[in-house]
Amino acid sequence: MRNGDVHQSTQPHVEQHRRRDERGTSGTDRTSKNQRERSEACSSLGVTCASQYFASWTWPADGSCQARLRGGYPEPDPRCTPGGIVPGITAETLRDPSWRTRCIRNCQSSEVQKRATYAWYALPRPDNNSGKNQTCELDHLVPLELGGADGMGNIWPECGPADVTLRERYFKQKDLVENYLAAKVRSGEIPIGDAQRGIASDWVQYLTVARAHCKQARCDATD
Repeated sequence: MRNGDVHQSTQPHVEQHRRRDERGTSGTDRTSKNQRERSEACSSLGVTCASQYFASWTWPADGSCQARLRGGYPEPDPRCTPGGIVPGITAETLRDPSWRTRCIRNCQSSEVQKRATYAWYALPRPDNNSGKNQTCELDHLVPLELGGADGMGNIWPECGPADVTLRERYFKQKDLVENYLAAKVRSGEIPIGDAQRGIASDWVQYLTVARAHCKQARCDATD
C-alpha cells in the first residue's frame, strides 16, 4: 500500500455538557488544561496531531462498510478504514521514555465521534459495554502505540464474539498483535513502517507469532 495525502475531515460537532466541580472549575477548563498538557508533551517529542492515511479516504455513508473474515477473525473494510499514521512518529519516538499514547489519544476524534463507525458498519452500539461484559471496541486499526492516527479513517468497531471470555474476544486478541509489533519495533527487529502497513493490511497474519511471543514476555501497552 502507499501513503495517501493527509486528510482533514470535517467531523460532526459534538456538544458536551459538563458540570462544575466543588472548586468551581468547569469541566471545559479541565479539558483545556489536559489538552494543553498533552500538546506540550507531544511537542517535546516532535509529534503533532495529524492523520496520514494509506489510501484516499472520505467519510463513509451509514451501512456502506462490511468487515471481512480472515482466519475466523474480522478485519475492517479497507474502503472505510484504510488505516493511517501520525507523520513524524518514528521508532526512536517509541523508544523515548517519555512517550505515551495519551499524547495522541482523542486528539483528532472524540470518543463520541468515534461511535459513528457503528453506523458505518451497520452494527448496533452495545449496552453495558465495559469490563467482562465488553463485546466491542472502537479500535485504532494501526494502534496508537505504533504511531497510529486518531483520525476516523483509522477507527473501526471490532465486536465479538459474545460467547467467549473477555480475553478471547477479537479486540483482545488484536491487542496481543499490537503489543508484539510495538515491542519488535522498539527492539529494532521490525521497521516501524513495515509494522504499520502490515497491521493495517492484515492484522491476523501476526496472531500466531504474537501469542507465542506474549507467552514468553510481557505484552503491555504504553498508555
